Amino acid sequence: QVQLVESGGGLVQPGGSLRLSCAASGFSFSSYVMSWYRQAPGKERELVATIFTTGSGTIPTDSVKGRFTTSRDNVKSMVYLQMNSLKPEDTAVYYCAARRLFRNSPDYWGQGTQVTVSS
Repeated sequence: QVQLVESGGGLVQPGGSLRLSCAASGFSFSSYVMSWYRQAPGKERELVATIFTTGSGTIPTDSVKGRFTTSRDNVKSMVYLQMNSLKPEDTAVYYCAARRLFRNSPDYWGQGTQVTVSS
């Protein structure tokens, strides 16, 4: 069965760092573009970052540019989101998603992990 399992969320202080992980199984991971989304209370789900199949290119959204870094390991079928200089407005449920090339929407979604940035 297809699984995307996020981990690494939690409570951090403003300015702190957190590393999210997403473990993938049940599909051809290396053939899929991977993305991180987040949804904050009262807001629409937002694309955070995308990483291409080889990991050679990443596309962060403007609000996290310079603070968040996405990486992937196609041998371990893992994708990561390193979050630095966290702000309260980064508080959200973060989701891992997978999509095939030339598709507009993800094929698979994880269950999400909560990130709370507060003092």
